[in-house]
Amino acid sequence: MTAFPFRIQATDGAARTGVLATPRGEIRTPAFMPVGTAGTVKALTVEQVAETGADILLGNTYHLMLRPTAERVARLGGLHKFMRWEKPILTDSGGFQVMSLTKIAKVTEEAVTFQSHLDGSRHALSPERSIEIQADLLGADIVMQLDELVALPATAERAAEAMRRSARWGERSKNAFGERDSQALFGIQQGGTDEALRRESAERLTGIGFDGYAIGGLAVGEGHAAMVEVLDYAPAMLPAERPRYLMGVGKPIDIVEAVARGVDMFDCVLPTRSGRHGQAWSWAGSINLKNARFAEDESPLDDTIPIPASRDYSKAYLHHLVKSEEILGQVLLSWHNLAFFQALMAELRAAIAEGRLAAFRRSFQARAQAASDSAA
Repeated sequence: MTAFPFRIQATDGAARTGVLATPRGEIRTPAFMPVGTAGTVKALTVEQVAETGADILLGNTYHLMLRPTAERVARLGGLHKFMRWEKPILTDSGGFQVMSLTKIAKVTEEAVTFQSHLDGSRHALSPERSIEIQADLLGADIVMQLDELVALPATAERAAEAMRRSARWGERSKNAFGERDSQALFGIQQGGTDEALRRESAERLTGIGFDGYAIGGLAVGEGHAAMVEVLDYAPAMLPAERPRYLMGVGKPIDIVEAVARGVDMFDCVLPTRSGRHGQAWSWAGSINLKNARFAEDESPLDDTIPIPASRDYSKAYLHHLVKSEEILGQVLLSWHNLAFFQALMAELRAAIAEGRLAAFRRSFQARAQAASDSAA
């Protein structure tokens, strides 16, 4: 019995569209989760995020445990109340940031110990502590097991070591989480780009039993082609009746290819990070608003997307804001980018429901290639 019912409404090849039902609302899949690292989706209010069509957002365990601390968030009523977001929240386990941001990190079977990138203070993150922070203190709706991430390329021995430790940590995470009616726990498949290790990881995780399953350890240096090769087999190793979440991905073309292979959920900092650097995403690829060719372009970014940032401001004005380094430019582009990603997910859901995903995918690939050729 799982905490959140997952109803698959239609399939098209390996792709699925459905609804994950939570006490705080339904999550339409395929779903894209905006990243709210430190209790905020950068540059945007929660009202703006909701207006893009997002059903769920992601919070970050590592950053919140360091500042303002998970204990303080709990005293202030939990993460939903603290940031004024009433819909579902998924929190990552903190493992990725420990490995990528900390000054010193040491992994043992018991826990990962590290020094904060903020002030050098020492901390320990175990599977049990990660669950306590996410589920009990922050109050996340979907909680991730603690896993050990390995950047790619990596040796088979190192990938196997991390995968097996992640599986053991998954079991400890499940024991610490227990049985809950209003929260769900996801396990994380590891194994690098090795098919046999991925299969072993999936078998270990399904033996433990989780409410959902993530595909971890990708978008960490292997490149698009290698990632897609792993996605040719990895999703199908995970239970078909539960949601599958590809962590930290990614570019629109990555999302389209992953959806075609059976992935249901995504997150990435790309939309807001691009927006802060003058880049807008569109059906024709990315647009660099710093480019002088937009200086007198009176057209909007996309008048089919029903938010002001996409519909009501000219590219000329956005170009001016970006060149002038005005904060409003970062806000508007971040807002538009998140709305575009949600529009992409809506199109993918409709294409699957109507049995035309293959045609949509071909068209999207052609536009992406044309944009790449144009930029070259």
